[in-house]
Amino acid sequence: MPRKPRFYLPGIPAHIVQRGNCRQATFFGDEDYAAYLSWLHEGAKQHDCAIHAYVLMTNHVHLLVTPQDTESISRLIQYVGRHYVTYVNHAYRKSGTLWEGRHKGCLISSDNYLLTCMRYIELNPVRAGIVASPGDYRWSSYRINASGGEHATITPHPLYLALGRGYEERGYVYRELFRIALDQDQVRNIRATVQTGTPLGNDRFKQQIEQTLQRKVGQSRRGRPEKISE
Repeated sequence: MPRKPRFYLPGIPAHIVQRGNCRQATFFGDEDYAAYLSWLHEGAKQHDCAIHAYVLMTNHVHLLVTPQDTESISRLIQYVGRHYVTYVNHAYRKSGTLWEGRHKGCLISSDNYLLTCMRYIELNPVRAGIVASPGDYRWSSYRINASGGEHATITPHPLYLALGRGYEERGYVYRELFRIALDQDQVRNIRATVQTGTPLGNDRFKQQIEQTLQRKVGQSRRGRPEKISE
């Protein structure tokens, strides 16, 4: 069966997930997370990607990225993967495949969905039972976004900037968003869209994406989503 093509558009945020091969671990110590983030920062600058949110879990990664070119995201993932796999193989005397064959991704409508997707990404360690609060997890963008401050790797999305007039106000409003838990329908919807490559947004957004691309994207009728981890 031929692979489903992935579509990214300049200026449209995308939710990206990359998993370890056969769900195996991809990070083994603090230095590994730090190394990955270093290459993520370099790759984002080199390939014109704005990173809005991320979380690095033991065996998978979530990113929220706005590309400036249709190939920016794929080039970013290739850049990080090439450097990080070489690093892991050298550091741990490993060989073979680290990541599963291809990353998964879907376009995100900014209105009503982008901030929800940010919460979904940064709450991953809480849903996994690793920490009680997203601020307790070191390897995500939550502390950056919740502070409202600047960071070299994170580029604030305009919708995030609109949360407040300054750092303190933005940080406070962002933290308040996390007082409201995501309901199971939201979680299932986000998982299903990234798994199938279906744009995450209302029907109008999906139609606009398909009109721009001149083809159907993802699946029009969502059945029961495949059981997958976060």
